[in-house]
Amino acid sequence: MIRSEILKEIAPVIRDQLVVCNIGIPSQELHAIDDQPTNFYMLGTMGLASSIGLGLALAQDKKVIAIDGDGSVLTNFGTLPTIANNVADNFILLIVDNGSYGSTGDQPTYAGQKTSLAAVASACGCENVVECRAEDTKQAIEDALAGNEMTIIVAKCESGNAKMPVITMDPVVIRDRFMKAVQA
Repeated sequence: MIRSEILKEIAPVIRDQLVVCNIGIPSQELHAIDDQPTNFYMLGTMGLASSIGLGLALAQDKKVIAIDGDGSVLTNFGTLPTIANNVADNFILLIVDNGSYGSTGDQPTYAGQKTSLAAVASACGCENVVECRAEDTKQAIEDALAGNEMTIIVAKCESGNAKMPVITMDPVVIRDRFMKAVQA
């Protein structure tokens, strides 16, 4: 399975949640698969989906799912100790680990080599870390949503991108409709 296939499987499960989606192609894929006002698409800030998701979870009580990639988490490595030390039990971080920088040409990441992001998250102090195969991601998300504990999910999948159109929605529109969804 590639990332877009994971997103297709989890879209019905996350539809009613606040979702912060990783920059570039992951946001394009989620937008094309199931655009929702509760989805915040990152359009220019690599490595910050997990940080923004944590901040949103700390600021209000609704469940928040941040969908990030291994390349982005590696770019903002400080996010994992920050998450570990600022627990928000309404926060789920889904790291789609395809072992590559998918939005920039599928160059390999260290997560596709020796570095285990699940082990790094645990070493940083994250207490509920789940590593799963791509095929088990939907169940891992469902379990995390049913619980009341901050959860880090590292879903291992194949590298590859689905051909999706760019998001033509103005970033201000994305922000404003998401803010309305947060306040609803």
